[in-house]
Amino acid sequence: MNSKPAQFSAIQRILHWTMAIMVLAMLFIGVTMVSTVGPVFITLVAIHKPLGIAILILVLIRLAARWWFGAPSLPENMPPVQVAVAHLSHWLFYALLLVMPLIGWGMLSAGGYPIVLWGSVHLPAILPHNDELHALLRYSHTVLAYVFFSVILLHIAAALFHALILRDGVFESMGSLRPRRRG
Repeated sequence: MNSKPAQFSAIQRILHWTMAIMVLAMLFIGVTMVSTVGPVFITLVAIHKPLGIAILILVLIRLAARWWFGAPSLPENMPPVQVAVAHLSHWLFYALLLVMPLIGWGMLSAGGYPIVLWGSVHLPAILPHNDELHALLRYSHTVLAYVFFSVILLHIAAALFHALILRDGVFESMGSLRPRRRG
């Protein structure tokens, strides 16, 4: 592709907003899940596992869409430090979207727990049963969830800054439902 698009493609925007809802739901389900011992725990786990795998599949599709369609250019007057932080934060998002479900899957595998998607559909274990590895992966999953939540808050703050203060078109490249023309 020779020229940069004026905004993200429709599929990229749909994936972004769908995954945003899914990831926020995952974080709140995860926090509630680990802070309860009641019967709701089993329901939350039953939602958390397939939702994590769905996010893993969607991020792979999203990475392919990013490669295929590209991304709009950032404003030319944006300071180099902001450009670097924008690129770093986006790649951090992609890394977390890939790593979090894989760590969760590995954690359950190492703990000897079944990875039930729905009904009788189970995922295979990707790691051997190992209690120490399970504990390490559980700790890693928790720490990365806090990192993820922090990155999300910074991302929302940056989006609002671009939308409400700078009004430089950055927010509209992902937030607008209408096609945008370069100009």
